[in-house]
Formats: sequence, structure tokens, C-alpha cells
Amino acid sequence: MSDDHVYLSLAEGHDDSDARWAFGTGFEDPLHGVDTTVPPGVDAAGLAATCVALGDDALVLAQRLAEWVTRAPELEEEVALANIGLDLLGQTRLLYSRAGQADGTGRGEDAYAYFRDPDAFRNVRLAELPNGDFAFSIVRLLLFASWRLAHLTELSATADPVLAAIAAKGVKELAYHRQYAAEWAVRLGDGTDESRARMTAALQALAPYQEELFRAYDAREQVCADLKQVLDAAGLPLPRPPALPGDGRHGEHTAHLTPLLTELQALARAHPEATW
Repeated sequence: MSDDHVYLSLAEGHDDSDARWAFGTGFEDPLHGVDTTVPPGVDAAGLAATCVALGDDALVLAQRLAEWVTRAPELEEEVALANIGLDLLGQTRLLYSRAGQADGTGRGEDAYAYFRDPDAFRNVRLAELPNGDFAFSIVRLLLFASWRLAHLTELSATADPVLAAIAAKGVKELAYHRQYAAEWAVRLGDGTDESRARMTAALQALAPYQEELFRAYDAREQVCADLKQVLDAAGLPLPRPPALPGDGRHGEHTAHLTPLLTELQALARAHPEATW
């Protein structure tokens, strides 16, 4: 099976008019005309917590993807990874803004991104792991995008109209992110002995973090089906090692999150009142 065939198969069920270049999905405001009042019957605290967790996932992985700038194997991939990171950063900003509205604090996106300590972050640990080699980052992106796409697809029909609009915008972006990762996964898995070995090592290293994704949102059936389709085409096995203890949704993180946030937050904390 060719990588193009996998790419197109994964796109089924999604509007892929912009599938191969979905970064930002245009310049329209996804919240234009949307009532920002929390609807009756919606748990505002739960809504805020969901937005913060999803925002944290996206922010932390966006920071990791930004680290590929000047380091990617080709200029085209550097641009692609950077723009995928920008997509996630855009989702982060909308989610944090909604969290501040829903929890009643009125906090802005900077307060969530720059002025919380690591134990207050609720991102899944998969997002915070160092990039490793290109194969590692591709496998991580494939896992993350497949899981987040399923999650945001469901949230696009949620009772809160703001979160629903944010999720609907994110679905278009994540469909491309997943397809980009799938294309590279097949190319590397079905490539040289070296690229295949690196993909196998990446799958082994990241598989223990997969269970944490399903605790945060149970999309096991969909994600495993997507992975099987891609890995079968790549001729790669899907390892099933035991899950690692700990849970990023409860503030239990690896040692890698603190230095990442220290770098991310340094300027804002050094000049907390600065504007630019």
C-alpha cells in the first residue's frame, strides 16, 4: 500500500478541501457571531477544566514542534512542523480564552500559558517528551493527532457553542496533522533498514504513554484502527508494553516539563507587564 493511499484513506469522513495545506484553516474568526455565555445546564467549572487541559496539550506540543526550526532534515519539513505547531498554538489561545470566561476569573491566555507552575499544567505526558530523532517526533505526532482528532470531533457537537466552534476549527487542522504524520510513518517504516529501525524504536518508546491518552479521552477503538492502517502499510508492528505510572491530567509530569516551561515562560516572567 502506498503512502498516498493511506493518506487519502485517513482523510475519508473529513472535509479535506484544504487537507494538504490546512495550517490555520484560513483567517476567519471561528467565534464570530458565537454567543460566549455559558449555556444553562453546562458545568462551567468542568468546561473550564476541559479547555485548560486541551490547551495545555496543544501549547506544550507546539513548543516541542518549534524546536525543530533550523533542525529538521529538510527545509520543507521544518516549515511543515513549525506550521503544525502554529495550528496547535492557535487552538491553545482560543481554549485558554474560553477557560477564563467559563471559570469566571476573566484570566487571559497569557495567565494560563506563562504564569502557572508545572504542577498546575494538565497536559498529557506524551506532549512534553523531548523530540528525539525525526522518527520519534513523527510517531508522537501520529499518536497525538489521531487521539486529539477523535476528541475534538466529538466536542464539535458539545453543548457549549464556543468550545464546539473551537473544536470544529481544530478538526480541520488535525486531519492534516494526522495525514502528514501518516505519510511520513509509511515512508520511514517502508524505507531503509536505518529508518525502519528508528521507527520501531520510536514506537517502543512511545507506546507506554498511549494508555494515558485513553484515560484522558477514550478513543481507543478509533486511534488503534488508524494506527493499524498506517503501521500495516509501513510494515511495522504495534507494540503493547504496559502503561507507565503517572497522569499528566492530575499534574503528574516527567522531569522534562519544567525546563520546557522555564524556557517558554522566561521572558513573560522577567517582564510581566510588558506589551508588544
